[in-house]
Amino acid sequence: MSQGFKKDIQYYKFCIYGFLKNLRFFEPFLILFLLEKNINFLQIGTLYAIREIFINILEIPSGIIADVFGRKKSLIVSFLFYIISFFIFYFSYSFYFFILAIIFYALGDAFRTGTHKAMIFDYLKINNWKNQRAHYYGHTRSWSQMGSAISSLLAASIVFYTGNYKSIFIFSTIPYFIDLLLITSYPNSLNGNNDGAKINELKGQLLRVFKDYLYSFKNKQILNAITNLSIHSGFHRSMKDYLQPIIQTFALTIPIMLSFSNKQKSAIIIGVLYFLIYVSSSYVTRNAGKLNDKLKSTGLALNATMYIGFIAAFLSGIFFHYEFYFASILFYIGIFLVENLRNPIGISYVSELFQDNILATALSTNSQAKSLFAAIFALILGFLADKFGIGVSLSAVAILILFSTPLFWIKNKN
Repeated sequence: MSQGFKKDIQYYKFCIYGFLKNLRFFEPFLILFLLEKNINFLQIGTLYAIREIFINILEIPSGIIADVFGRKKSLIVSFLFYIISFFIFYFSYSFYFFILAIIFYALGDAFRTGTHKAMIFDYLKINNWKNQRAHYYGHTRSWSQMGSAISSLLAASIVFYTGNYKSIFIFSTIPYFIDLLLITSYPNSLNGNNDGAKINELKGQLLRVFKDYLYSFKNKQILNAITNLSIHSGFHRSMKDYLQPIIQTFALTIPIMLSFSNKQKSAIIIGVLYFLIYVSSSYVTRNAGKLNDKLKSTGLALNATMYIGFIAAFLSGIFFHYEFYFASILFYIGIFLVENLRNPIGISYVSELFQDNILATALSTNSQAKSLFAAIFALILGFLADKFGIGVSLSAVAILILFSTPLFWIKNKN
């Protein structure tokens, strides 16, 4: 299927939104920042789990709020929560303050996740481009990956010149404030059918959305699809930041840039490698629709990539444990690429199974499932990393999930 949509002003707004949203300068250094503050891996896993649990609790209510009160308002509130979180991270030194920071970050995620995707799919519906979901979302998500790529280089520069990790949180507030302003320029037609609902109508709206939501989830195909998509995404979300200490270990073993401090040396290598990862991810994401068309089956694409992702994670852990750091990094990169290939295909597939009037709720539910898996995996990874090291932790969790994947196989092909 060839591209059948127009790159108009709103298309570029969607792309710029994703680009700015992914200028999270702290992301390539978050675990290193926490380790420097004497936070161990189990505590890090606990922070990640708290984030995912709060997202899990708030995901459906926030999706309903977006459907009822308007998606633009929901996204604006989301970015305000993010900015508060960044300030708390910057000023915090205690594990308990980091808990507060991660809770505000989770609030931001809960009010954002699913809502913007629903706006994109509404726009496709308005323009009769619904059959272009995988292609269009793949294009806009590729800009997000480019944002992450540029972010990694800027973050490395910030760490290199400031000599600390905490400054990256202050710099992260700038693109998020700009994104907040961008959201206000979105057309009201993307606000959802229930924008401006009166307070006395709220109960009826909530009951209707919940009823439609529960009815949709009686469909086994929907449950299977969401589990298939979210278990890999949840695993990726819980383990992706462990790449930072892996790259740092690799950086400190190679005899280059000896005139720089260890922090400066590792910052440069982490920044460059993350840049390459996200550039590659952007290309993969952009072409997800083409792969889906070639395979002629969304189910086959999701099933195959799920296996490939977990096998790559298992091998990465094994190579790191036996100190083949470069090989470990290569397979770790493979996990990133697989996740960004799966996401546009899976989101498009899930969105087609729901009614349009509860699309924000449906997509938030998919993210909720991802958060639940991420919370579980984060605690297990953190516990095992403290006991046996990062490599064993990664491989053990990957092989455990790998043996359970037949339970999530999508049998009904598109």
